[in-house]
Amino acid sequence: MIKPDAVERHLVGAIIEEIEKNDFQITAIRTLRLTGTAAAQFYRAHQGKPYFESLVQYISSGQIYVLIIEKNDAVESWRQLMGPARLELAESGTLRRRYAIDVQKNSVHGADSPDTALNEIKFFFGEGK
Repeated sequence: MIKPDAVERHLVGAIIEEIEKNDFQITAIRTLRLTGTAAAQFYRAHQGKPYFESLVQYISSGQIYVLIIEKNDAVESWRQLMGPARLELAESGTLRRRYAIDVQKNSVHGADSPDTALNEIKFFFGEGK
């Protein structure tokens, strides 16, 4: 996912370029704006945590791009390209090191496991993908 802060700052093309330069295949892409209800459903695993409400508010604050990207070991490769959520821990060259504003406005999201990736694909693209 390319998050609202990156969309607002016109970074979509730069992020997609990095995805392609790192040998991922983009097999689907969609742009949308989540409602608060949909955002809460997407982040339901974080419900009850102190940052849940601000996370839901942020992710539903603007347009997002959701992508299905493929590559051998795609989840791990994408997580390496993204870098950790905390900017100060992200290595030079990672997307978050280059583009993140803070821990929440960190420009990109990725699943933490293949099972989570499948669930997120179903959430955004339906059962057919």
